[in-house]
Amino acid sequence: MLDIRSWLTSALTRVYLYRARKRGFDLAKLPFLPETALRPLRRHGLDPIPELRTMREHAPVSKLRIPFGVNVWLVTGHAEAKAVLADAKNFSNDFGNVVGKAGAHAEQNPGGLGFADPPHHTRLRKLLTPEFTMRRLSRLTPGIDAIITERLDEMAAAEGPVDLVESFALPIPSLVICELLGVPYEHRHEFQQLSMQRFDLFGGADASLGAISQSLDFMQRFVEQEREEPGDGLIGMIIREHGDEVTDRELAGLADGVLTGGFETTASMLALGALVLVRDPDARKRAMHDNGSVRDLVEELLRYLTVVQVAFPRFARRDIEIGGTRIAEGDVVVCSLSGANRDAALGPGMEDFDASRQPTQHFAFGHGVHRCIGAELARMELRAAFPALLRRFPDIRLAVPEDELEFRETSIVYGVESLPVVLRPDSYGNSNHNPATR
Repeated sequence: MLDIRSWLTSALTRVYLYRARKRGFDLAKLPFLPETALRPLRRHGLDPIPELRTMREHAPVSKLRIPFGVNVWLVTGHAEAKAVLADAKNFSNDFGNVVGKAGAHAEQNPGGLGFADPPHHTRLRKLLTPEFTMRRLSRLTPGIDAIITERLDEMAAAEGPVDLVESFALPIPSLVICELLGVPYEHRHEFQQLSMQRFDLFGGADASLGAISQSLDFMQRFVEQEREEPGDGLIGMIIREHGDEVTDRELAGLADGVLTGGFETTASMLALGALVLVRDPDARKRAMHDNGSVRDLVEELLRYLTVVQVAFPRFARRDIEIGGTRIAEGDVVVCSLSGANRDAALGPGMEDFDASRQPTQHFAFGHGVHRCIGAELARMELRAAFPALLRRFPDIRLAVPEDELEFRETSIVYGVESLPVVLRPDSYGNSNHNPATR
């Protein structure tokens, strides 16, 4: 998983760390970030901590206290976040800002879209955009349905409680990405293992980049095979349509970006969304019986949960003012997506989940040129998986009290470590806790 040490610290202070290493600084002794810097990643259960709301209401653009001599601004207001996310002219996402202009760790550049600026970003995105239209994605519908059905069949065969994270939330997006990219069946087990390891990054900043390198190596080999004999998946289609216009390295970066953007995020949404549906009778009813409301319900889950808590860091290209606050050239700006999605500017009661709420202009997929290109694929998975789960197991309940669930702390992608559930009334006797009696 992406935790604060391996992603945010890496992104915000890479130049400092590189120079410190040159001076013989021991990275193992890197101090923890102060609590004030961790606020955008803290939650109480499914809700951001109250301090984030206070920041949004009183100072929607506020300076974070970071101990590395880096000016970092946290944006929590919806209007202010929209202004930053939409402004590729005044803010840069380029990986060079992370590693330093000297090019340290350049070979570990993850490539893809998240760490690229126009016009390079524009060219790469144009390669992917046709493959993520609803017309092209519709070819995946039978495969998505089959993957979900297979997972539900395996769950039904289990005795006693099952872990929805392990049995449902993780396998579905991993296998869907295999379908999307065109990963051959004989490599899908390796791909799934890679998917898991790619986000288990507790080793700090260096381990984070090491995991990126392993992922890119796999993708590079996959792209080379596709180059020789293009398949029907996304990478094969790009090769057939664009040939030598795109390099193997660029294709590997794009494929890795699809994995990064579409695996853990969707897995977290499946797990946390299931938790909301299990505990909310109205939402459960809508998902099970009202096909017309599933789309709106998924949008409200996306807004309320906002599993990607902060956006990729932006680096100010020049002095600029956001929300009345002056941002200096070179400063780092981090948008709190979970904070912006709870802004009262979107409507009343935004701190709460409302299964009947009409869709809002939420930032669960970001905004602007870096908005998640796989947003529609994620929606397809969620709209198919939630109703299928509840219709197959209408009596599903938590197998443990909710206060015993272990949520991630200081994680860029918020989630729950496990979600034990009982699927049928006759399974309650196999559990130490019968939620039906709560």
